[in-house]
Amino acid sequence: MAKVEVYSSAHCPFCVMAKRLLDRKGVSYEEIRVDLDPDKRQEMMKKSRQRTVPQIFINNEAIGGYTDLVAIDNSQRLDSLLAQS
Repeated sequence: MAKVEVYSSAHCPFCVMAKRLLDRKGVSYEEIRVDLDPDKRQEMMKKSRQRTVPQIFINNEAIGGYTDLVAIDNSQRLDSLLAQS
């Protein structure tokens, strides 16, 4: 199974929706709360070159945010990405 990381914050509706999508697919992921640790926000920005949450990584590849995750899922590519290890 793929390594999935979700950089998120507590009051982010798009973060909740992204995690729900991953939960529906039965995907285990590491949630990294940038609102609790400013260093993690800096880490996220360095890795993704983005400031907004969520930022989702699959096997260390930046996927983007919630809308990007949905687009990948709708194009039938998400399941194959998640199957890679």
